[in-house]
Amino acid sequence: MIDQSVPGPVARTGGPSVELPVRPGLGRSVVLVCVFVCAACGLVYELELVALATYLIGDSVTQASIVLSVMVFAMGVGSLLAKRLRCRAAAAFGFIEALLALVGGGSAMALYACFAWFGESQAALVGFSLAIGVLIGAEMPLLMTLIQRIRAQDPGVAVADLFAADYVGALVGGLAFPFLLLPFFGQLTGALLVGVVNVVAGGVVVLWLFRSDLTPATRAALLAVNISVVALLATAAAFAGSFEEAARRAVYGADVRVAVHTDVQEIVLTEGAPAPGPEPGPHPDLRSGSVPGSGPDGPALRLFLDGRLRASSTDEARFHQALVHPAMAAGQHARVLVLGGGDGLAVREVLRHPGVRTVTVVDLDPGVLDLARSDPQLSALNAHSLDDPRVEVAAADAFRWLRDRSGSGDPPYDVVISTLADPRIAESTKFYSQEFYGLVARALADGGRLAVHAPSVTGGDGGAFWTVEATLRAAGFRPLPYAVDGRLSGGPAGPDRARQGSPPGRAADAADWGMLLAARHTAPELRPGPGDVDRPALERAARTAQAHRPDPAEPSTLLHPRYE
Repeated sequence: MIDQSVPGPVARTGGPSVELPVRPGLGRSVVLVCVFVCAACGLVYELELVALATYLIGDSVTQASIVLSVMVFAMGVGSLLAKRLRCRAAAAFGFIEALLALVGGGSAMALYACFAWFGESQAALVGFSLAIGVLIGAEMPLLMTLIQRIRAQDPGVAVADLFAADYVGALVGGLAFPFLLLPFFGQLTGALLVGVVNVVAGGVVVLWLFRSDLTPATRAALLAVNISVVALLATAAAFAGSFEEAARRAVYGADVRVAVHTDVQEIVLTEGAPAPGPEPGPHPDLRSGSVPGSGPDGPALRLFLDGRLRASSTDEARFHQALVHPAMAAGQHARVLVLGGGDGLAVREVLRHPGVRTVTVVDLDPGVLDLARSDPQLSALNAHSLDDPRVEVAAADAFRWLRDRSGSGDPPYDVVISTLADPRIAESTKFYSQEFYGLVARALADGGRLAVHAPSVTGGDGGAFWTVEATLRAAGFRPLPYAVDGRLSGGPAGPDRARQGSPPGRAADAADWGMLLAARHTAPELRPGPGDVDRPALERAARTAQAHRPDPAEPSTLLHPRYE
């Protein structure tokens, strides 16, 4: 039973109104340390929700807005509700911290479970944001009551001390999340360990410092609750690896060959039966039997980056031939720059052209580059292209790499191939901005060409594709759009998510591959290259795109992104 006695007024002399096991000054310091720890834990829960929701759902801006706005609102609700608990502040704070540790520490695992087994985590995201926000909001009024019971002081001074500890704790938590918890423990285990720290901090304050405020029954109940929460979180942490493997099988199927977490993303490589899909459409059929592992027959190799299908051996040759060959065949191609081609598949097609002297590959994740070289199946699919002596690789952000290169005096490139992730992913929007294409233009030689993978032309309203086209024009390019049909999977570099109950990577708007070939001064011509990409197929692809041209779109910039 919770002690419901109401503490008497605090004496103006500053003497303690509660019996403490230590001097009042030290007791006050213990409370402030608890504020510090709880603030750090609360911010970690918040960042964990944002990071995991971005990975599972996409669009970091939207997910951060949902989590922050819902949580701040809920904190206000929690503060109001805490007014009714001030008469039993110590016990209330102890139980609230135990519940917060359980909900916050287990939120990442629960969110991932909802995504893996139900295919939907948005409702769970809102629910956990509300619950965690309410519990965090209830902390400060209760801590204010507890610190005033230790030693009476001006309310303004007490509030200043509490908020100072709170803000410093938030700083530590915010820095610990990306630089300590994620690299060393991962999202699931990191959140669980933070929950253990949270419940221990709350238990120290209540069960030790304010134990005289609790009845024996309340102390026993609170101790049992804290031990149970620690046991649950520790057990979950011990089985986090098994849980993640089971969840991954639920998402990707039972054919996962490789699953690694890098500092950038999760990389998953699966190999199994080809995913059922539509037969190639009436536009270009760009089949190639000359690429190992390409085509719809035999085991399908699929590469996923953060849950999005990057490449599938059932149709990637069709995609990369259509993207690379027209740019390479339109003129000089001695020096080639590939942006985002860490899987080596675009490089494979580049090296099929005689006269290539150097190929520079810029990919953000060194883990992808390593896998493309070391995995037997993936390296066979890319024909060991990254091991070619003409190929140089750079693990770097493409935007920063191009900006650092400007003014360096390095010779320009004849061809730039952009296979960067879909612009509707918030983190990739900058790679489809006017400023980015301005940097690309500075890296191109006179007469150089730029090939860009863009969203689907015929899927949805095609608005994102034509925004890319308008952005290229605003950057001084003359783009030629074309739409390649006939994909057998969700397609590389799109916004597709792996879902239970449907082939990984399948998406409703995955109707075609939108592409643009651009030059700075004259409109480029679609010319075939090695393989099965012929001129009539490319001409049909261009007519398909033009048939779906809407009203003129606005270009996208860093400050005014226009992709949805």
